[in-house]
Amino acid sequence: MSDMITADLVDLDLSADTKEAAARALAERMVALGRVTDLAGFLADVAAREAQMPTGLDGGIGIPHCRSEHVTEPTLAFGRSAAGIDFGAADGPADLVFLIAAPAGADDAHLTILSSLARKLMNAEFTSALRSAADPETAAALIRGDEPPTAQPAADDTAVAPAAASAGATAGSAAAQDAPAPNTSDQGAADGASGPAEQPFRIVAVTSCPTGIAHTYMAAESLENAGREAGVEVVVEPQGSAGFTRLDPAVIAAADAVIFAHDVPVREKDRFAGKPTVDVGVKAGINRPGELIAEVRDKAARGEVTAAARPDGSPVERSGDATEGYGTRLRKWLMSGVSYMVPFVAAGGLLIALGFAIGGYEINKAPSVMDHFVWTQADSWGALLFQIGGVAFGFLVPVLAGYIAYGMADRPGLVPGFVGGAISLTINAGFLGGLAAGLIAGGVVLAIQKIDIPAALRGIMPVVVIPLISSAVVGFLMFVVIGKPIASAQKGMTDWLNGLSGTNAILLGALLGLMMCFDLGGPVNKVAYTFATAGIAVASPSDSAMKIMAAVMAAGMVPPLAMALATTVRGRLFTQTERENGKAAWVLGASFISEGAIPFAAADPLRVIPSSMVGGAVTGALSMAFDATLRAPHGGIFVVPLIGNPLLYLVAIAAGVCVTTALVVLLKGMRRPTPAGTAEPAANPSTASAQTKQAVAA
Repeated sequence: MSDMITADLVDLDLSADTKEAAARALAERMVALGRVTDLAGFLADVAAREAQMPTGLDGGIGIPHCRSEHVTEPTLAFGRSAAGIDFGAADGPADLVFLIAAPAGADDAHLTILSSLARKLMNAEFTSALRSAADPETAAALIRGDEPPTAQPAADDTAVAPAAASAGATAGSAAAQDAPAPNTSDQGAADGASGPAEQPFRIVAVTSCPTGIAHTYMAAESLENAGREAGVEVVVEPQGSAGFTRLDPAVIAAADAVIFAHDVPVREKDRFAGKPTVDVGVKAGINRPGELIAEVRDKAARGEVTAAARPDGSPVERSGDATEGYGTRLRKWLMSGVSYMVPFVAAGGLLIALGFAIGGYEINKAPSVMDHFVWTQADSWGALLFQIGGVAFGFLVPVLAGYIAYGMADRPGLVPGFVGGAISLTINAGFLGGLAAGLIAGGVVLAIQKIDIPAALRGIMPVVVIPLISSAVVGFLMFVVIGKPIASAQKGMTDWLNGLSGTNAILLGALLGLMMCFDLGGPVNKVAYTFATAGIAVASPSDSAMKIMAAVMAAGMVPPLAMALATTVRGRLFTQTERENGKAAWVLGASFISEGAIPFAAADPLRVIPSSMVGGAVTGALSMAFDATLRAPHGGIFVVPLIGNPLLYLVAIAAGVCVTTALVVLLKGMRRPTPAGTAEPAANPSTASAQTKQAVAA
């Protein structure tokens, strides 16, 4: 660590009063030494990491960190604040701030050095020594490990490391944290009442965080320390950003229980199946390891275990719980197809819309650009964009069907799924046919996989037998059995949409607005969005379909824009973290990213979600009443020039935003006020982060 921090990178009188100002002050020192090439770009990367999860830790520690292309070499800057800076920790502001900068391509050795700092922060003597360091040289030497930390007086006990605090450690336990992990024979001797031959309770754990640099290793150290104090053998697998070293299968097999402390999916999770398990966010592993160990021991005593591993399951099954019902799995299968389809929708729709904007609404009648293209004519460029977008739209139904089947049966489902989706287009069964084809393809593949196949044929099953049989079965069913009924149903729905007018259209707009704002990017939101894009995913969509698309996009913009406005006009009703999120919500809302309101909904769902739904309903209804149309399925305010009746469209959005803002301010204002000078508690960061990821992933 000698090259990572020098006295020039230490500020023992950090005067910043916000985490952004603290990061800037320390980053400026890195810039002065040539270790950061672009201050603004680096700070943007730091802010992006901070937005994933606050980096404050109990015990007065803040560890903003990121990997950035603007960093030339691994660098660590340290600041000490007398007043304290809020980094989102539950126990208050941080007085010790470490800014960790890792290059985008940092190797294992560099990340190992960074992880060693994270582990040091779990040592109360180390943090106490930093608090009493008299000059930058001493502080830098302590961080590098050139000087051993000296024990501090009892007056510093308030700064005890979170691992020790959560386990109820005394001053004497700090030394025990640095003792070597007990081996089996030592532990047995210590437990005299149980007999020297008895094995200690054994736990294996996995820790991981979004960047895999700091929290990952701090949680590992915290769990190991708490295990020593509890007389439990804890072995941790930190899954860092540079990869991870897998625990010995024999160690996992011998373990009595498992702890997952993570904010990103645990890799190869099936290795730990069939044991008592506690599954929490990474911060819980740092702040309350003793509780987690006690909880998993209680589960083991009660005989609670997770389901056995399912290595041959589909992607949906591997990411879910074995106890999930069929309805939950069906929703995930469908959302799997939708999530892969949406990028084609956005690309194709925007290209088609730009084609219309450049070449006019007759551009769909232009000849192929292969036969006629003039470099200097705008019509030729419009035709080019329109025809590229049309090709992209041609993949929508096959991709939808293929990845529904993939969600059910993994890669063997792709071929029959794509084939069934293409047939759906051929017979004019549209999106309904694609949904049916995907489900049928996945079911056929699953049925084939259950057949007991001779060993000699197993090698050709994935590449020959399954694609051949499943495609033939799906094709037969789509062409001969269910294709015509589905095509008739698709035509009936299209005719119904084309016939909507007056009150019916306004009510449909209100309903779609409610759906867009119900779960902010979740399954209900995606159903409304898919319904709208299905109508415009043709060469010549009807006016009714384009009105529905306009209403859906307008309503989806309301929640984040309303939260941004609310934090601006009545900031005192929101926490500091929410006010910071409000600034980002302006851009997210303008870009039609409903997920920008999730942090607010996670913190206060009973006020934010109903308010958003009312505003979304108002916007959807007004958009339909104003006959606003939209050919592009994405883009937010950036596609306003492509909207029919754009001024009234913006009025509809503004009305919904104002309604939602007023309701949120009113409902939050009705709460019993917090005592003067007391900050309103922020939402649990781990919970908010988990809910955000779940909604987005859905």
